Amino acid sequence: MLVKTIAVGPLEANCHIIGDEKNGKAMVIDPGGGVERIMDIIRENGLTVEYIICTHGHFDHIGAVADLKAKTGASVLIHRDDLEIYNSAANLALCFGLTVKTQPAPDRFIADGDTITTGGLSFGVIHSPGHSPGGISLYGEGTVLTGDTLFAGSIGRTDLPGGDGGLIGKSLGRLMKLPADTVVLCGHGPSSTIGREKRENPFSHLFG
Repeated sequence: MLVKTIAVGPLEANCHIIGDEKNGKAMVIDPGGGVERIMDIIRENGLTVEYIICTHGHFDHIGAVADLKAKTGASVLIHRDDLEIYNSAANLALCFGLTVKTQPAPDRFIADGDTITTGGLSFGVIHSPGHSPGGISLYGEGTVLTGDTLFAGSIGRTDLPGGDGGLIGKSLGRLMKLPADTVVLCGHGPSSTIGREKRENPFSHLFG
């Protein structure tokens, strides 16, 4: 499995490019900006992007969806419960003094328990609300992509529209049931493991 992570956009959200090295099929998770940097990685590794997956609809994670879809023709996937946030992302961006273009309508909604396959790689969808109503994590191949639900040494904020402190605790609890050696690829900041977060995350008391 090829994994490339770059921080994109003014809030430096992590964009993850996940590819099957055998056949070049790939998916891009959270293209919040920097479409040319993303495309450079795609070209350099001979990848064909099948899916653009948004772990949630906040502007810093979707800012380059339209541009990336135009360049790759990939299908855009998001949880239905974040559609309103996705569609109104420009309004939240204005609160940060930023602008973001209108993004294309999702091609498909994904839900808890779905499986997303690209090449020989398979990832299960874990609905993990709390940071936003339709936040998701993707688990497979010994890795979990947690969006803004879980960070290395922290958790996602719940004070933005649609946030829920009670729900994020339940979502974190589900993630903590994954194997301890599962690599955590976060929406911001460095990677971690589930075991490390169980031991060291100062918010571990919320992992209900």
